[in-house]
Amino acid sequence: MRTEDVLAAIATGLWRWDNTAGIVTLDAEAARLLGLPAEATALSEAAARSRFHPVDWNEVNGTVNLAVAEDTLAEARLRIVDETGRVLRTVRSRSKPVISPHGYILVGTLQEVAEPQPGDAVHTPITGDWRRSREAFLLDAGRALAEARSTEEVLRVAASLSMPGFEPDGLAVFGITGDWLTVIGHHGHNPGQDSLMAEFPMSTETEYPAAEVARTGRAIYLPTPATYRERYPRFWPAVAPLNRQSWAFVPLVDAGVTIGAWMAAFAYPVSFSPDERSVLTTVARMLAQALARAGVADNERELSLGLQRSMLPMLGPRIPGMTVAARYVPTGGGLQVGGDWYDVIALPGSTAQENGKGGGRVALVIGDVQGHDVRAAGMMGQLRIALRAYAAEGHPPDAVLSRASRFLYGLTDTYDQRDSDEPPTPRFATCLYIEVDPATGTLDVARAGHPDPTVRTTDGTVLMRPAEGGLPLGIHPDTDYPTTRLVLQPGETLMMCTDGLIETGGHDLDTGWERIRETLERHTGDNLEILADALVQAAHGPPEHHHTGPFSDRREDDIAVLLMSRAGEPVRAGATRHIALAIAQAQPERVSAARSQLRQLLHDWADSEQVDSAALMVSEMATNVLIHTDGDATLTADVTGEPGSRRLRVEVSDDSDELPHKRRPGEMASSGRGLLLMEMLADMWGVDPRGSGKSIWFELYESRGGSKDRSAGSGEPGDDAEGPSSDLLSDFLADLAPDELLEPDGPQADGAQGDGTRDDSAQGDGARSDSPRSDSPGDGTRSGDRPGDIPPGTESGSAHASPSGAGPGAGPGPAPGSGSDSGSDSGG
Repeated sequence: MRTEDVLAAIATGLWRWDNTAGIVTLDAEAARLLGLPAEATALSEAAARSRFHPVDWNEVNGTVNLAVAEDTLAEARLRIVDETGRVLRTVRSRSKPVISPHGYILVGTLQEVAEPQPGDAVHTPITGDWRRSREAFLLDAGRALAEARSTEEVLRVAASLSMPGFEPDGLAVFGITGDWLTVIGHHGHNPGQDSLMAEFPMSTETEYPAAEVARTGRAIYLPTPATYRERYPRFWPAVAPLNRQSWAFVPLVDAGVTIGAWMAAFAYPVSFSPDERSVLTTVARMLAQALARAGVADNERELSLGLQRSMLPMLGPRIPGMTVAARYVPTGGGLQVGGDWYDVIALPGSTAQENGKGGGRVALVIGDVQGHDVRAAGMMGQLRIALRAYAAEGHPPDAVLSRASRFLYGLTDTYDQRDSDEPPTPRFATCLYIEVDPATGTLDVARAGHPDPTVRTTDGTVLMRPAEGGLPLGIHPDTDYPTTRLVLQPGETLMMCTDGLIETGGHDLDTGWERIRETLERHTGDNLEILADALVQAAHGPPEHHHTGPFSDRREDDIAVLLMSRAGEPVRAGATRHIALAIAQAQPERVSAARSQLRQLLHDWADSEQVDSAALMVSEMATNVLIHTDGDATLTADVTGEPGSRRLRVEVSDDSDELPHKRRPGEMASSGRGLLLMEMLADMWGVDPRGSGKSIWFELYESRGGSKDRSAGSGEPGDDAEGPSSDLLSDFLADLAPDELLEPDGPQADGAQGDGTRDDSAQGDGARSDSPRSDSPGDGTRSGDRPGDIPPGTESGSAHASPSGAGPGAGPGPAPGSGSDSGSDSGG
């Protein structure tokens, strides 16, 4: 009797599914069970699928994949439906996959069974609800594992998986390193129950379930303690104290290669039905893929950290009198390396280089090579080495950047020689190079297209210190980089950063600068490490530390920041804020920088209109020097006093002996209104002749903001007459031409005042200043003694024309009738 006849006698049919060809072959009994005529037939895969319930057909793929992975029989209960979708019967399928290079062929039997009722057996779910919950679980598990970015995250996700109907309370993930089995991570072992873990690493030839799985690639299911004890007696004494009842050891396979094993242990008996084994196999497959991805990410992260450690320097030897801190934060993509860098270089001849203890001149360098890829990182490393070499040769800052630009220009011209016909894309770099003399705080700054340095003064005021600059490095082989000299006062902090700190988070230069300024101003204390962390958090930290700017779609950028603080005593309340700036004849653009620095100095001034007035007067005074003299202008500005009653004093000095005089220009005159402007806007002003040249100055008092106590005509601060109305001032400024500046002596120098009196005064307050005085106003210091950008030896000898009632913050001045050489002849 044929096998088909025997099977037909017991109502069992044969079927053959060729996965490669998509053909399902049925014998007569199998065709009958599928609701077809009882004769042998061959169907397309689609036609055969239409005879099964849609939900059950989805089970076939999972069952087959399980059988392929375990090389076991595939068993499933399937509902047969007719053309209308009505269920005809339920069959049990048992099949064996035959693997071929192009797919598999499934050969098995179909047998009709009674529809199972929901059973009472614990942990043997069979209902459709369980299937739906299983599918939802697998979707959630797949999503969570796909989002894991490191091995630690993968293990954390695996430990939190809650499988439908059966949940392991002990997990372990094993890896393979050569011929050894290692433990990548485990969960559910109580302290003191780790005697089994002491066996690792162990050889894959060991008779331990996970080692056998790693060796053979086949899953092992141990449903009872007796089964475990019988098959692996050597390890049972170490496993028994854990009080587990069932174990599953499933291979972790990625791209056809077994990379480890996964153990799931249960505190209750589990029969490991086909459905349960299918869930475990599917989870193991997703876990293997997640571990493989995480392994690659871990390797890339380790490589990137190694690159960062090799490319970014240590901060070098300690510098007496200085504290240095730095941070580098990559964008987070790829290898997490980019083109930003910083460096601290001991210069030749310095104590730091000779004995390694610091104390001599050093160079602070920060820069940004275009791009965020490996090529940018490679070019950054070469450029950094070149800069160190040029600095070690003893070149000044301008020469260091000029040579570096020539080097980078040649490097980008030959760096990317590809096989394509396209020419290599040149790259450039921005750089800020500062040579520091720790003994004096002198900073010689050279800048190549990089953001200006920023200084936090002793009272918390934050100023961007504009420095002369040139093109970014690598744009042109012959580029000059002028040097700007600044002075870092005791207690002040210098910040150098790349544009990523400014623009990260959707900011532009304006909003990003405000964010940095707020962070610097909030900082208290002298710990630069805390300040560096705060700056990074403001750009990259959690939402409570930063806010998004107006350009939310702007690409994130690398961040590098370098901080240096000069040791100093804690600042007292109301200490002087001071800026000094030289404006050369060949640098008229420095007038704009002077206005900008003055506005930063007065960022918390109570009256914004006074700030506008001060900026306007500074522009008039500085531009007058550039137009009417052949020399340079030197500007100093000081803010003294307590908030709300502070005094601003601004001086602009030059080498010309010609003194300006107040004039009464006609309606059509195009100049001569500069002193009138100062008389209307300043609380006090004057002209101080010096041994060589002169100084023009003005003062504003914060307590007088919005209400001048003197008239425009008399110039007496103590007069009861009201000052010029805002309408009059607006009309005056509207008629003012850009070149209506302070005029030197001329034909109208002795012109009559509006009241008919002769005005020989060079001041709007009615006090003559044609004789130098040594008592500088306010704090009693000589403006030329203040450190800053000014060359030594330029003492001001300023005269303080301070009549009685000069106003708050004016400081001590000569009392009326005290013998002071005021020379006033217009209301004294």
